[in-house]
Amino acid sequence: MAIDFNFPERLRGLVSTISLLDYLDILIVTILFYQLYQQIHDTRAVTLVKGLIVIVLIKMVCDGINLHAMSWLLEKSTDWLLVALPILFQPELRRALEHIGQGQFFKSAPLLKKEDAEAAVGEIVKTAKKLSATKTGALMVIEREMKLNDISSTGIHIDGIISSEFLLNVFIVNTPLHDGAAIIRGNRLISAACVLPLTENHGLSTELGTRHRAALGLSEQCDALVVVVSEETGTISVAENGRMVRHLDGSTLAAKIRPAFVGSDNYSFKKLWSKWGGGK
Repeated sequence: MAIDFNFPERLRGLVSTISLLDYLDILIVTILFYQLYQQIHDTRAVTLVKGLIVIVLIKMVCDGINLHAMSWLLEKSTDWLLVALPILFQPELRRALEHIGQGQFFKSAPLLKKEDAEAAVGEIVKTAKKLSATKTGALMVIEREMKLNDISSTGIHIDGIISSEFLLNVFIVNTPLHDGAAIIRGNRLISAACVLPLTENHGLSTELGTRHRAALGLSEQCDALVVVVSEETGTISVAENGRMVRHLDGSTLAAKIRPAFVGSDNYSFKKLWSKWGGGK
């Protein structure tokens, strides 16, 4: 195979034709794609995106080797998928549009001062551990960037600084506030006995009851963290982005919910670059 010694010159010629506006255009598109990646990161949408990419690649191969029937079939399937995309990605699209409407599409600011955040995390962890020990069922929703006024309006307005004693009183069995979810905004409990939407995922384990399905349902529609204490087993779980992490102890629960109070750089360019092998 002959080596093209003129390639560097051709490359320099190509680069010389790119203007500052082209660089700006590429930067804007890169940022938009990065923000979209943030929205679907660690959600079920990632699997759908991978499936679409596989279909596109297969179609390109079929076009290249002149498999006309297969190419036609994939082309028609792609047309139908374009119609189905708004339905398949409904939770993610809603989340992105709400972020844009609230001016938070590019925002990731801390919610509380560090000492206040650590205090709030400690009170929630203490509450969850005590509820787990007594096998008292509970749902605690930690609001993040997306406001949950529509959810909090379904319950009883409270608005008080959170403490372990306060939260434990909310979840006393056979009291008006026990059933439903408590909504936490910053270091304040704003509402209790709230109704959450149930997940539409019918492939869940039968071990997960109504509380867990409600936690998953809300996490599919917004960026909130939902802490669940099982009434049957006392297991502590956290639902986020349509996924649930179970069997948490005090330290793992604290690590899971802390970013909701102090902000998180999990999606920073540095972290993303490191994840893709660009650093250690």
